[in-house]
Amino acid sequence: HVQLVESGGGSVQAGGSLRLSCAASEYIFKNACMGWFRQAPGKEREGVAAIYTDASITHYSDSVKCRFTFSQDNAKDTVYLQMNDLKLEDTAMYYCAARPGGASGWVLDSENYSYWGQGTQVTVS
Repeated sequence: HVQLVESGGGSVQAGGSLRLSCAASEYIFKNACMGWFRQAPGKEREGVAAIYTDASITHYSDSVKCRFTFSQDNAKDTVYLQMNDLKLEDTAMYYCAARPGGASGWVLDSENYSYWGQGTQVTVS
């Protein structure tokens, strides 16, 4: 049973920073593709960033590139999304997702992920 537990959301002023965490079950973390997705009210779920945990290879959407950084702590089976220079349009529910590292499909497409966390709200004002 794969578990993904997010934390770190909250409210911040524009230009500020937040760090999201996602703790994963150990057996999926060691060879997984993990992603962060977000969904604002009335909008489709959007892929923000992804990382291959066996090689720390990252991908970012154009909307967050150079502002967000995806990292991992192998000792804690946890990934982090450092979000800097937050903008009003970053306001959304953020979800952590995971899939086996060898799975195919674009890493920022939510349809390609099997496991999801419960979400954490990020509000920028």
